[in-house]
Amino acid sequence: MLEREQAFYEAHREELRMKYAGKRVVIVDNKILGAYDTDGDAWDETVKIRQAGAFMIKYIPLNPTDETLYIAPTIQPVDYA
Repeated sequence: MLEREQAFYEAHREELRMKYAGKRVVIVDNKILGAYDTDGDAWDETVKIRQAGAFMIKYIPLNPTDETLYIAPTIQPVDYA
């Protein structure tokens, strides 16, 4: 589940970091569907056009050592900010 999206991220990690650092990107198959400031925004906008579980929300860290995987399969994310 979401292996294709994770593989896309891994293959384009540096390019994505340069373009989307500090954002949450929505990855579907082999493309970026959108970039958002919060997990909640990414979720809310994406579930309007995609079924939950059919996309990955990935935080692109400002600092490469802060990398964390965010997956949004079936539950709404909580914004801890």
